[in-house]
Amino acid sequence: MFYFGRQWANGFFRYFGVHFTVMDFTVQDYLIRSVDGLILPLIAAAGATLLALWIYQLPLEALPARTQRIALRLLMPPTSIAGLVLVSLALADVWSPVFPATFPEGRGLSFSIGVLLLAYATRLVRLLATPRRPGHVRRRVSAAVAVGRAGALFILVSVGLFWAVGDYANLVGMGRAQGVEASLPGYPDVVLYSEKSLSMQGPGVRETGCRYPEAAYRFRYETLKLVLQSGNQYLFLPSGWTHLNGAAIVLPRSQSLRLEFSPPGQVRNPTC
Repeated sequence: MFYFGRQWANGFFRYFGVHFTVMDFTVQDYLIRSVDGLILPLIAAAGATLLALWIYQLPLEALPARTQRIALRLLMPPTSIAGLVLVSLALADVWSPVFPATFPEGRGLSFSIGVLLLAYATRLVRLLATPRRPGHVRRRVSAAVAVGRAGALFILVSVGLFWAVGDYANLVGMGRAQGVEASLPGYPDVVLYSEKSLSMQGPGVRETGCRYPEAAYRFRYETLKLVLQSGNQYLFLPSGWTHLNGAAIVLPRSQSLRLEFSPPGQVRNPTC
């Protein structure tokens, strides 16, 4: 969950042009945000697991010998080919992009599904190679081999799912950032007061100097939106910010700054 939370944060802040480590997220912050990128993958993984177990437990061995061999010969080639293709596509994407940028989780899903299909194809091969003669006793696999085989399969499938969910969490974080951009005009307006000039610039950002030399905060900045406060850092965006126009503003939280909030579009006194 910590890793998926970092992936979410990476996608979210990268959209604003900010490195996520600047925001001083705590472990708890990452864990909370990981939920956003985990709910749908957990539902999908649980459903796919039930389906895979149902397919694996199909009573092929209970079929008549002739029917069983026909079914195995029909199932084995497409299962093997599909598994090899999916695993190959996932590995090829490591060196050169194969899956579209809008579907990055396809790499991990392709790898996990491909491994499962190859494991199922192996089971079909064993059933096809085992003769069904009266009195024939199937040789049992030792417990150590069975555990090792199951463990290796679990690790490979888990790696693929971990890969897929990490990419998905990154994409969800970016989607949330796009949602912030779309709803930015509805965020409360922020007026920032500072002891010293910050020389802030951006679409619509104005610096106003206070005419009272004894004022505690001598510089005023308007048309800002507070996106997030984490640790000792503020993340502001100018009200006219877009992904293609404007820069995000990160300021440390300190006594030299004062914030005033008001509903969006409210007329305010333009002086200090």
